[in-house]
Amino acid sequence: MARIVAALGGNALGSTPDEQRERAAEAAGALAALIRQGHELVVTHGNGPQVGMIHLGLNCAAAESVIPAEIPFPECGAMSQGYIGYHLQNALLRRLRAEGLAQEVCSLVTQVVVDAGDPAFLDPGKPVGAFYSEEEAVRRMAAGDGIYKEDAGRGWRKVVPSPHPVDIVEKDSVLALLREGIVVVACGGGGIPVVKTGDGAYEGVSAVIDKDYAAACLASLVEADDLLILTAVDRVCINFGRPGQLELKTVTADEAERYADEGQFAAGSMLPKIRAAVSFVRSRPRRRAVICSLDKAALAMSGGSGTVVTA
Repeated sequence: MARIVAALGGNALGSTPDEQRERAAEAAGALAALIRQGHELVVTHGNGPQVGMIHLGLNCAAAESVIPAEIPFPECGAMSQGYIGYHLQNALLRRLRAEGLAQEVCSLVTQVVVDAGDPAFLDPGKPVGAFYSEEEAVRRMAAGDGIYKEDAGRGWRKVVPSPHPVDIVEKDSVLALLREGIVVVACGGGGIPVVKTGDGAYEGVSAVIDKDYAAACLASLVEADDLLILTAVDRVCINFGRPGQLELKTVTADEAERYADEGQFAAGSMLPKIRAAVSFVRSRPRRRAVICSLDKAALAMSGGSGTVVTA
């Protein structure tokens, strides 16, 4: 069987604790099916909606002197890792026990190293938080509340820098847990973005790493066989929503890259998934990436659904 890194989108989780517990329970069913197939599993997840809400809520509280100071983005990322991981590990553990499976589940607060000179810091582009109308986004920008951009036809959202992941500080800890047969939740929200400091330690930076790129980095570093990117569609399409729409069952990295360069995939939606898949399959021979819907994850692993990306 395979070692799999499975990446859940932040929008597949909830906007409130109750909603998120519900969504986590749904995700747990799909993830447990992979474990039932005999696979080793590392789970990662997005946090774009959640970290944006945490940051906004706490900083509004600071502005009203409810709390003593604003909370920086790295700390907000750590908070989102903690509470999303808490919901996922509990939901998955409950599902595993209901199915008579004995694996333990552990959420790991994870730091992801980025380059302080990454050009993304000069061009914020990662959407976080809630969706707004164009009028409201323009009002917020005029009030000095950062930069807002339109997000794949779904509305306007605040954007922050999204540097590329270089390394994962806790990669050896993930490997140690896997050797013990433990299901690991790691690199939540793309990980807490950090840069190396002169004393050999790390320092957080104000950014949100794309969870698909972080998942590809994690999958490479823990020697995964498969990267499973879970989304809202059964397969990747070209000419999406236009005449000639075509589902892709299999695609090579070169073909996927060509489609991406043609503008076939939305920047805030499918494009990072394709780029991450290409990066992973090229990192070592015989690696495979699968992009599929959450509810068909196990089916996709056996070839019955999803888009398979190979080198």
